[in-house]
Amino acid sequence: MKSSSFIYKIASEQDEFEQINEMNYQTFVEEIPQHQKNGQSSLVDRFHKENTYVIAKQGNIVVGMIAIRANRPFSLDEKLGNLDEYLPQGSKPCEVRLLSVKKEYRKSYVFYKMTDLLVSHCLENQYNMALISGVEKQIPLYKRMGFVAFGSMTGTGDAKFQPMYLTKEKFEKSTKAYKRMMERKQQETRQYSFLPGPVPVGEEIKKAFSMPAISHRANSFHSDLQEVKDLLGHFFQANFSEITVGTGTLANDLVAAQISSLNKKGLILSNGEFGCRLIDHAARFQLNFDYLEKEWNMPISHEEISDVLQTNPDIGWLWTVHCETSTGYMYDLEAIQKICDAYGVELCVDACSSLGTVHANLSKCYLASAVSGKGLGSFPGLAIVLHRESIQPNPNLPRYLDLGLYQEKDSVPFTHSSNLVKALKASLHTLNITEKKRLSDFARNQLQSAGLEVLGNSDYSPGIITIAIPAYLSSREVGDRLSEKGILLSYESEYLLKKNWVQAAFMGEQTREAALNMVTELKQLCCNPREESVIW
Repeated sequence: MKSSSFIYKIASEQDEFEQINEMNYQTFVEEIPQHQKNGQSSLVDRFHKENTYVIAKQGNIVVGMIAIRANRPFSLDEKLGNLDEYLPQGSKPCEVRLLSVKKEYRKSYVFYKMTDLLVSHCLENQYNMALISGVEKQIPLYKRMGFVAFGSMTGTGDAKFQPMYLTKEKFEKSTKAYKRMMERKQQETRQYSFLPGPVPVGEEIKKAFSMPAISHRANSFHSDLQEVKDLLGHFFQANFSEITVGTGTLANDLVAAQISSLNKKGLILSNGEFGCRLIDHAARFQLNFDYLEKEWNMPISHEEISDVLQTNPDIGWLWTVHCETSTGYMYDLEAIQKICDAYGVELCVDACSSLGTVHANLSKCYLASAVSGKGLGSFPGLAIVLHRESIQPNPNLPRYLDLGLYQEKDSVPFTHSSNLVKALKASLHTLNITEKKRLSDFARNQLQSAGLEVLGNSDYSPGIITIAIPAYLSSREVGDRLSEKGILLSYESEYLLKKNWVQAAFMGEQTREAALNMVTELKQLCCNPREESVIW
């Protein structure tokens, strides 16, 4: 099990306490016959109101628990009678009880990670020793954790327990060994990342990023920045480009700010999550606009766009995503540009997920936003706006959103990052859009041949492939299981979980081997429903 797919916390919700009582019954009535059966299949511990519970959750399910209590007498006081005689001098103990992990998670690191949180809680409360009654068959595990046995074993039959304690010093010693083991395991597990950001980057880009930082006032920095602008102009035929430290959200705020200078009504296209976000950008900037909105993944026809522009001659700008990242749907930018030209409308484009994955001619586009960390294949952290015309500073705009100020200062009105600029320069020098398309088409064909439902067709973005997970499976579970195998897909966004989708991005550096590995594992998880009981 991959520990990062779990949440470790102190129980606080009513649903968590109900699950704790159910797990208490399953473990200490059904598995270890310590208590009598009842008709509720739930057992409330006699010290429940005094217990603090450390729990492990996967999703909404409690899969492990430990109870901590510091009030004397402990249960061990009742069993031994002379407990203090066994404890080192200066001890401030708490008692740890109800150690339980669901059977299917006992070969994972859930127990250790709960113990890690347990010790942190104990230290915060100035306890320097944890006492347990270790079930006989788990004594070797407790000893590996640093627990020390003392006194005589208590109980009978299958419910025999060994009094044990764990000191701060013992736990710290075992922690070092655990961390070394985890580091070795992580090195052994090869990862294949298909995330849309951060994307996997090549060695040349990593090397460029790791160069010593230089001042954003240095001539060499300005030379690197100008080279990046030249390369962007070469690839996408944009006359001007401004580059600042930030994300795609900042790039779109810069676009919204500049649109406000037009003092005209606009139209926004939306058929997915990121079209909706453009509407939100415009609304927050109090722009005057209408929107043409469809259900997710439903195409907006060119006739519909033309009809709106013809009926509303006061519309002076149109804003759309190029690639709708939530589905992979691609708008025909060339066709929309022709429509805009016919009606004298300025075209603005969110190209954050498309630039670097498809060839695009932005020479007639008024404004286009992009980022360093998606299709351009570098590290995240640089917001980019490409524009057709020279732009003058506008004192009515916030300084950080004044595109004209960036142009006036050669994109360096404020502190910049030489590391990110050097990395972006290296990625642009190695950018191969044709190869990305070839690899993405290969993966799409393999997924469809495997019987998986893939949104769209070859007209969809090569940068993002959306896979609909069968209804009898959970996209979260599929994503978690693939993550355990070192295959990183996008699936944790709220909109993907709601749709039961996962996405494989081909924006950074990928290989055919990685694509085949991803397809094979997805096929195994999703296309063999008879193995469901084994998988989950």
